[in-house]
Amino acid sequence: MKKIFITIFSLSIMTSCSSDLLDVNPEAQKVSSQFYTTSAEIEQGVVSVYSSLQYTGQYQLGMPALGELPSDNTYDEVPANDAFTYGELDFFTIQPNNSLIASAWKDNYIGIQQANIILARIGKIPDMTDALKSSRTGEMKFLRALMYFNLVRIFGDVPLVLKETTNVNDYFGQPRTPVAEVYAAVEADLKAAINLLPSTATQKGRATKGAALGILGKVLLTQKKYTESLSYLNQVESLGYQLLTDVTKIFDVANENNSEIIFDVQFASGLNGNSEGSTAFQMFSPSGSVSGAKGHNLPTKEVYNLYSTGDTRRSAYIGLTSNGIPFSKKLVKTSNTIADGGSNFVVLRLADVFLMMAESYAEQNDFVNANIYLNKIKTRAGISAVNFSNKDLLLNEIGKERRLEFVGEGHRWFDLIRTGMAISVMTSYFTNNPGYSTAQINNHHLLMPVPQGQINTDPAIKQNPGY
Repeated sequence: MKKIFITIFSLSIMTSCSSDLLDVNPEAQKVSSQFYTTSAEIEQGVVSVYSSLQYTGQYQLGMPALGELPSDNTYDEVPANDAFTYGELDFFTIQPNNSLIASAWKDNYIGIQQANIILARIGKIPDMTDALKSSRTGEMKFLRALMYFNLVRIFGDVPLVLKETTNVNDYFGQPRTPVAEVYAAVEADLKAAINLLPSTATQKGRATKGAALGILGKVLLTQKKYTESLSYLNQVESLGYQLLTDVTKIFDVANENNSEIIFDVQFASGLNGNSEGSTAFQMFSPSGSVSGAKGHNLPTKEVYNLYSTGDTRRSAYIGLTSNGIPFSKKLVKTSNTIADGGSNFVVLRLADVFLMMAESYAEQNDFVNANIYLNKIKTRAGISAVNFSNKDLLLNEIGKERRLEFVGEGHRWFDLIRTGMAISVMTSYFTNNPGYSTAQINNHHLLMPVPQGQINTDPAIKQNPGY
């Protein structure tokens, strides 16, 4: 899904509070009231919501870094690069003025506001069929839910806004919405989207019923609603998704949007003045490996060495430089312009669904089914199947497989938080790695700080404890 910038009637991107990020300036408000009156204009607006997923704070850099760097999966090779923005995540010295944290908040709310605008206007569009209105409504609800899911996992309580905002004063002075209410809204959006979305994408990168089912399953798993999670996850495979037999093909740029991919964010090199590419390859490649590489968010030697003999994923997912520095093969150099990467970012794939199912079954002591879905991933990787009858051992093995299967995909940190393992795992990791002698993780690190700019402008937005 390619970017279409609609700057004159889009958000005015301020620098401060959540209210600003849900506001439009007077000129934009005037023009916006005259826009989104035809099917073509609605389509432009829909594209702009998808485009927000490409922003720095979302799936270009934010989710890959925030979902991996605080964990034992990746590290920052050159923390001094980019004003320690990524090094702070690696060493848990995160400051409320961290620019990536600020972008994560801002860029998600930009997408949410744009989705709210489309949802508010689409019902009155005369030249759209009811079927198309339903499909586009499902897409907007799915994307809004996805963005709120990411916000609530990163920050905890966040302002919940489910309608188009035309007056900043409507939300100024209101506190953050409790996590439970945000999750309830996310669930409601996704359940509505399931009934509105098509089973097959009409265009690469579009949301489908399978995407809504899978993300809802993850939302419910995150809340430990295992039975309900399974009721949705169990429906995904029948929609036509399949594990690829060759793991080297999953992230091959010539094979993107393959049968294993349920939802991904589209990037492409060499389009629109190189504005459609991602900077992830540049930022997340070892320093010196290519000109301009920044050395952030690299796979750790620990995760590289964790793959067993014969596991095809190690050579498929992780490479080594001539100096022995691991790097992700899930990002590929697709252009001579290093900041114009064409690798899509995978948000959800069938392997994730299967391992979530294994976890949900294990949590309910259904070891037979848990082993079945765990072994689907092991067998595909070319390693021996297992048959655990001990819940703790089984859950640990599932966690290990998630770590190996999704390295670099932005899941590990959220997995550690969901399973209650973040503090113990990272404390052990710091102890066993001399370079982290000064690093320490505490309970408050399980949430990121609210960007200081939000708090400075609106005192009703309170900081998370510990920051």
